[in-house]
Amino acid sequence: MLTAFARAFKTPDLRKKLLFTLAIIVIYRVGTHIPIPGVDYKAVQVCIDQAQTNQGLFGLVNMFSGGALLQITIFALGIMPYITASIILQLLTVVIPRLEALKKEGQAGTAKITQYTRYLTVALAILQGTGLVATARSGSLFPNCQVAGQIVPDRSIFTTIVMVITMTAGTATVMWLGELITDRGIGNGMSILMFISIAATFPSALWAIKQQGSLAGGWIEFGTVIAVGLVMVGLVVFVEQAQRRIPVQYAKRMIGRRSYGGTSTYIPLKVNQAGVIPVIFASSLLYIPALIVQFANSESGWATWVTKNLADTAAPVHIALYFLLIVFFAFFYVAISFNPEEVADNMKKYGGFIPGIRAGRPTAEYLSYVLNRITWPGSLYLGLIALVPTMALAGFGANQNFPFGGTSILIIVGVGLETVKQIESQLQQRNYEGFLR
Repeated sequence: MLTAFARAFKTPDLRKKLLFTLAIIVIYRVGTHIPIPGVDYKAVQVCIDQAQTNQGLFGLVNMFSGGALLQITIFALGIMPYITASIILQLLTVVIPRLEALKKEGQAGTAKITQYTRYLTVALAILQGTGLVATARSGSLFPNCQVAGQIVPDRSIFTTIVMVITMTAGTATVMWLGELITDRGIGNGMSILMFISIAATFPSALWAIKQQGSLAGGWIEFGTVIAVGLVMVGLVVFVEQAQRRIPVQYAKRMIGRRSYGGTSTYIPLKVNQAGVIPVIFASSLLYIPALIVQFANSESGWATWVTKNLADTAAPVHIALYFLLIVFFAFFYVAISFNPEEVADNMKKYGGFIPGIRAGRPTAEYLSYVLNRITWPGSLYLGLIALVPTMALAGFGANQNFPFGGTSILIIVGVGLETVKQIESQLQQRNYEGFLR
């Protein structure tokens, strides 16, 4: 692997792409440490030091922004508005016929959907930026911090508008940086920025476990968590690479004097067809009631129940609902992202068939049957991985956003594998051996 990495840097055009990607990553990380105007940076740091062990409701978004959210920097919203906009557009494609028609138009339709995604990203950034500024002004961003109310000293309308515009511009810049990596770098720009944001939380999370440990100065807990993390990464890689290959045979066709078709291929159906989307959906849905209670500042019975059972990630009700929502959203997302009838129609159109299965409706029913069978272990796997930080690592002082569990490990492994494949494909075009042998 090291030899392949050295060959990648020896190839001139690939070296330029790698260096360009590294330069964009550096710019992105610098932006996550530049505070926006109107924020008392010292008060923010005091509150962050007190909230290191519990980031509350904003922990997930803070993880996706590489720690920039709680520091209220120009890249505080990070890549989350773009992720949310992309998911919304993908869901609307199934509902709105116009978007579905654009998706079938090829590159021109994809470019139009990308443009809609950008507009929606800016709109969501304005909405989320306004919410973040309002939360910071009220002191709810750090509920247990004594100087939380001093984070935004100037509460005038002009200062608020400047803060929201700055964060919106930061989100647009992050989106532009991701597209630069896709066009001029090694590809997968948005995914790479997400990968960097999550990986940036590794050192602080691991060091916090070492400091909170009691055995041999915390080094035993530190080593144990590292070992558990490596095992989990291996298991996630194994499942993410697992797929059910459905054989497809194309019949021979005579066009003029030439024979076409007669080839064999397969349809790869991944065990985890939904990826990390169900975990994000389930986390966001469970955060909504707790967020309402936090803003309502109510002490009624329903608010107490929500705080005790939903806001507490270690509560049995939260764990059960979290697991069931992940399983539900896994089936839901697979149902809207993979259309067996459309695949069967395309196969029939080009003379393809599954051996032993008739073309048309029987093929669609067979694909749906296989997809449901492999989605069950995939959804259960997602639920167990998401609950690892709560159940297995709680004894080591890890919070719900510990890097070796849940959403973070799925994204890191998925993006890492995809990036390696991107570089490997470019190496193989030049007759070099890739990373994966």
